[in-house]
Amino acid sequence: MPRSAVLSEPLGKPKNEPRPRTFSSYTCGVKFQGLVHLLAIAGSFGSTFACGKVVDEIGNDGGRDSSGDVFAVDSHSGSNSGDDEIYATPDSSVDVLTPDVVAEVPPCPDAGDSGVPSPSCAPGGDGMTNCGSCNESCCTSPEIEGGTYDRTYTYGDTSSYANPAMVSGFRLDKYLVTVGRFRQFVAAWSNGAGYLPSSGAGKHTHLNAGLGLENSGSPGTYETGWDATDDSYIDPTDANLACQAPSNTWTNTSGGGQENLPINCVTWQEAYAFCIWDGGFLPSEAEWEYAAAGGRQQRQYPWGSTDPGTNNQYAIYGCDYPSAAGICDAPGVGNIAPVGTASRGVGLWGQLDLVGEVWEWNLDWYASYENPCSDCAYLKYSKASLGRVYRGGIYGDVPIFLLPPTRSAHPPTLRNSGFGFRCAKTP
Repeated sequence: MPRSAVLSEPLGKPKNEPRPRTFSSYTCGVKFQGLVHLLAIAGSFGSTFACGKVVDEIGNDGGRDSSGDVFAVDSHSGSNSGDDEIYATPDSSVDVLTPDVVAEVPPCPDAGDSGVPSPSCAPGGDGMTNCGSCNESCCTSPEIEGGTYDRTYTYGDTSSYANPAMVSGFRLDKYLVTVGRFRQFVAAWSNGAGYLPSSGAGKHTHLNAGLGLENSGSPGTYETGWDATDDSYIDPTDANLACQAPSNTWTNTSGGGQENLPINCVTWQEAYAFCIWDGGFLPSEAEWEYAAAGGRQQRQYPWGSTDPGTNNQYAIYGCDYPSAAGICDAPGVGNIAPVGTASRGVGLWGQLDLVGEVWEWNLDWYASYENPCSDCAYLKYSKASLGRVYRGGIYGDVPIFLLPPTRSAHPPTLRNSGFGFRCAKTP
C-alpha cells in the first residue's frame, strides 16, 4: 500500500472549515503549492504520523532530508485541527506520491458473506434483511485479511507495542447480532425442546488441519468447541431476556420497532450457541482486536484517529444517542441505536459498531497474554479468572472504552443490558 497520497483538486472551501475524511486511514487538511489539498497517510513512516505534527518526511529517498519532501506541521501536538498545514519545497524532481483513495463510507457491497445462507436472516424482514444505510442483509460478513499485529499498544507510541499475534483470515459480521436475528434462534431453541449445539461444535475448523485455535493456556492443545455441560445455561426466555428492564432490547413479540437494535441480556453461552447455530463461531479475543485495530495499522479507533465526537457518526457511546445530551435518560432503550447507525465508524474491513452500542462477548477466558500467539485463544479455565472476555464499550461508556486494546471480563453466565455480540465465520 502506498505510504501517502496527495490530491491536487482544490476543495473550494475556506481553509478552516472541516474537511471531508475520505481515505483508508485518516486525513489532514493541507496546504500544498498554494492550493488546499488532502493528504492521506496509509501507513507509518519513521514515527507514527499524527495529523499536522512534525513527525517525519514523506518521500522516496529512504527518509533523508531532501528538496521535494513533504512535512506535516502544526502546533496542536498531533491533533486534527482546522489549521493543519503541509509544507513542501518544490524542485525539479518532486517525490512521487501515489493516490490511494478509499471512500469514507464504503458503497453498499455486492456480497459480504461466505455464500452459505445464515439461518438467522433466512426468513427476511426487520433486523434480518434491512440493516444499516445499505438496507442490506444483517448477516453480511466481510472477510478479514490475515496478518500480524500487537495486542498491547498505545496509539502513536511504537515503544508501547507488545504481545504480538498472528491471525489467519476469517469473516466477521458487519453488524452486531440484532433482536430480529436472535428471535430466529430463540424459536429454534423452542424452550429447550429444540436446538442445542452438538458437543465439540463451534471450532475454527479452517485452522491447524481442523483442530482449531491453539489453546495458549495449555500449549500444544487446541480448542475443544462446545461443552455439553453448558447446555443448561442456554435459556433465552422472555423473562431472562428482559434483564434490567426497561433497557433490554428484546420484546416478547416482533413488530415492536426494536428488531434492528442489538440484542442484549444474553449470556456468553447463548452468544456462542447462536453463532454455532448460525454457521459460525465466537471470535477469539485476538481476532476481535485485530479487526478493531485495523490489523498492523494499530489504529486509535476502528475507523482511524478522528475523535468520535458527540453526533453519533462514529460510535454510539457516552449516552449521546439520540440527541448528544450525554445523559442516559432516554426512555427505555432510547439511548441504544439501530445497528449500523454510526456509519462513519466503519473499520478497515467494513465492520460497524466495533466499539460502542454494546460490549461484545469473545471466546477467551480472561488471562494475561501468553506469547507467542499464532491463531491462539486462552481457553483454560481457572478459578482465578475474572471470566470470559468482552470488548468494545457500550452506549453509555467514556471514550477510553472505545480503544481497541481495552479488555475486560465477567462470568459467562452474566446477563446485562450492556452485553451483546457478533459472530465470526470461516473465510
